[in-house]
Amino acid sequence: MTTGTRRTVLFSVGAIAVMVALVVASVPLYSLFCRVTGYAGTPRIASGDSPVTSDRMVTVRFDASVMHGMPWRFTPDQTSLQVRLGETQLASFTAENTSDQPITGTAAFNVTPAKAGRYVDKIACFCFSAQRLAAGQKVEMPVSFYIDPKIADDPDTNDVSTITLSYTFFKARDQTPPTPPAENPS
Repeated sequence: MTTGTRRTVLFSVGAIAVMVALVVASVPLYSLFCRVTGYAGTPRIASGDSPVTSDRMVTVRFDASVMHGMPWRFTPDQTSLQVRLGETQLASFTAENTSDQPITGTAAFNVTPAKAGRYVDKIACFCFSAQRLAAGQKVEMPVSFYIDPKIADDPDTNDVSTITLSYTFFKARDQTPPTPPAENPS
């Protein structure tokens, strides 16, 4: 092989490696971008309670589903709430593993209309981490959130009166049970 051919092969292999790395990193980076900015209807992760409330109310509806083939039952405990802008709310969902084996699931979430996504701030949510349910186990899964009052000042969203929070559980790729925390010796 000549030096020019070797260089071309090495360059091609390097370019392919870079492209594969970008493909692997694109999903987590896109997810992080959406959570931080509220892009594509993805709610932001809030650091705490809203500092301001408003007299304006919106209806928040809840939708729950599971990926085809995942043996879980997943439902919202309430179909909707009347929410005052800026006021922290708590909603809950129930998940049940209907199989005879433990299963770890991960929830993806979205907001409709998408233009309201940047104003939905989640304080705590089961969707931030993988959830492992034992065979037949049924659990309540809370979500703490608020709707940023700035939604009323945005000309693109000041007409929004109903927001839907949708959650879909997927079977996690890694089904390995989590390692229990180490006990502190006394």
